[in-house]
This record gives sequence, C-alpha cells and structure tokens, in this order.
Amino acid sequence: MALDYGDARTGVAISDAGGILCGETLVIAERDAGRLAERAAQLARERGCGLILLGLPLNMDGSAGPRAEKCEALRGLLLAAGAPEVLLRDERRTSVEAHAILHANGRREKRHRESVDAVAAQLILETYLGCADNARRQGRA
Repeated sequence: MALDYGDARTGVAISDAGGILCGETLVIAERDAGRLAERAAQLARERGCGLILLGLPLNMDGSAGPRAEKCEALRGLLLAAGAPEVLLRDERRTSVEAHAILHANGRREKRHRESVDAVAAQLILETYLGCADNARRQGRA
C-alpha cells in the first residue's frame, strides 16, 4: 500500500495480493494526522497489506524540508496505530507527473484535485513494485 500524504487529502494505492500490480486507488479526506494514521492503518489491516510506502517529498536537491518532516511524523503515528512496516519513499515530482497523466487523459484541470493524490500514490506504488528492492523482498532477485 502506498500513501501520498497531503494536508487535506491523502492518496492511497493498494497492490494486488501478489504485489505485482496496483489494484485499487482511493483518497482519504482527513486533515488530522492522528485520525489519518488510524484510518490508513485500519485500511492496511483490512486489505492484508504487510507494507506501507509513505511518499517522502524531498526537495529537488535531496534535502528534507517541512513537508518531509510531516511525513516522518506521520510514519510514527502510523506505527503507533498498528500499521505494518512503513517505508519512506522518495516521491519527488509524483504530483507533477500525476497532473500530467490526468491532463493527457482529458481530465479538466479543475477536476484534478479530486484524484491527483490517488494517482500520485499509484506512481509511488508502481515505482516500488518495479524496483530491485521489491524483487529482493519478494525473493525474486
């Protein structure tokens, strides 16, 4: 499961049971980080997710700013709420790419806000599912 954490909305993407494809996307509308962590941890338990990938919005130079610090704090809240393992994953430019995908698919700019976070979470998840770290984790490397 991947999360694209935002102040008002958090995108969620969940892989299929085999950890090969992104099977489901949704958005959790929640401003309170504690309640968000509870809802995300519950969703992970319900879907049988053994790992949460939490997007880490680093600056373009690789440094961590205030948004990255909020994500690190959310990681602690997720673990305290009983979430499985939580890995922070570099998510630079996923929101930009998500907007481009929505635009290319004919989605009007005004409607992007409704789904851009879910698409960004999907990009985080798809990048992980295709990477060598995941192949080693699944015993395929």
